[in-house]
Amino acid sequence: MTLPEAMTSETSLPETTLREMTWRDIPALSAIEPVLFADDPWSQQSWWAELAGRPRRSYVVCEQSGTLVGYAGVDCGGEVADVMTVAVTAPAQGHGLGAVLLHWLIAEAQRCGAQHLMLEVRADNVVAQRLYRATGFSTLSVRRKYYQPGDVDALIMRMHLWDMTDDPAEDADTAAQNLPEERSQEVPQ
Repeated sequence: MTLPEAMTSETSLPETTLREMTWRDIPALSAIEPVLFADDPWSQQSWWAELAGRPRRSYVVCEQSGTLVGYAGVDCGGEVADVMTVAVTAPAQGHGLGAVLLHWLIAEAQRCGAQHLMLEVRADNVVAQRLYRATGFSTLSVRRKYYQPGDVDALIMRMHLWDMTDDPAEDADTAAQNLPEERSQEVPQ
């Protein structure tokens, strides 16, 4: 599928598309993983197992001009969905693709009926944490020395999905209309 127009303008990368991950992507994924996750890359066998977990597990890849530049996956196991992975290659970072993939994960979790979306992030990955917080995730707890080697803590983050709407801007307008007249000026448009 091609990215919605609103998302492609955020990325500033030409010819960027999202599509369902297939077994044909496994060689490219296996080449990218050690570069992005040097301490704990997923093997080809891991990717085969993840794809075999469908329909409970859903994965998408992001391509630019036919080259795989990112991917994401979610496990929808009931009212709590878990982000399995989200990654963007170094040359494609900083163009909004992480946000595009994260929004796909959220939409997929909602589609599956989840009430919450959970994830783990390295305590030293401040860029990812900033994205997650800006999207609505909050930190629940810390798993000490979770990532090895290096004894790096993992932040456990959660987003509530039940209070999200299809169009937050529309809800802001509705809320502004329902405020007393003197307060409606305070609501940013």
